[in-house]
Amino acid sequence: QTRMTILSLVAISFSIGPLNDSKCPPYPTLLILYTGVKGDKGNSGLPGMKGQKGGIPGMNGKQGEKGEPGSKGEKGDLGPAGVMGPLGPKGNPGDNSKVRRSAFSAGLSKPFPPPNIPIKFDKILYNDQEDYNPSTGKFNCSIPGAYVFAYHMTIRGRPARISIVAQNKKIVKTRETLYGQEIDQASFLIILKLNAGDQVWLEVGRDWNGIYVSAEDDSIFTGFLLYPDDIFETLA
Repeated sequence: QTRMTILSLVAISFSIGPLNDSKCPPYPTLLILYTGVKGDKGNSGLPGMKGQKGGIPGMNGKQGEKGEPGSKGEKGDLGPAGVMGPLGPKGNPGDNSKVRRSAFSAGLSKPFPPPNIPIKFDKILYNDQEDYNPSTGKFNCSIPGAYVFAYHMTIRGRPARISIVAQNKKIVKTRETLYGQEIDQASFLIILKLNAGDQVWLEVGRDWNGIYVSAEDDSIFTGFLLYPDDIFETLA
């Protein structure tokens, strides 16, 4: 709806100049003002300019009290392997003056040794401590402990029965039969507990003496100290 309101306002004005070049005197003029129809709402104005910054910032507050520790977090993933570090410096030489040694290895120089007596392995391969006596064929224990003894024999023409003798007893007896072969080998290894002064040697039986050697074949008797009885005191 259009609503018109008559504004009861009278304005009196006088014309200053003649109207249409007439010589009429100025006439008072009665003006009646009317309000028009209400117009549509205008568009929003442009934003205003940024205002000035507020007052001076306040002083920093005091540090609060320390809080309680939080709960333990879950274990993280394993990280990648690191780069290998450089090689460390070479260590100083160890003191081996307390290491005790005993070893020998000897071969037979003649085939078919005499039976039932110590076999004399007179071709020395190693005997630095001289615990083996090639003239008697016996090993003499100078360091109580555990020893390894072994032999490797060439057997030819007849069987062989070989015994390892220790502390004047035949500890082990072995037999090698040729089974129609002309030549064969026999080997054996054992660990013995010896006391200082004990002796060890090999014997071959009568009628079972096929132990053989030649330029192409050897028969060897070997023994060495595995560890002494006082090994813990030695390494201390």
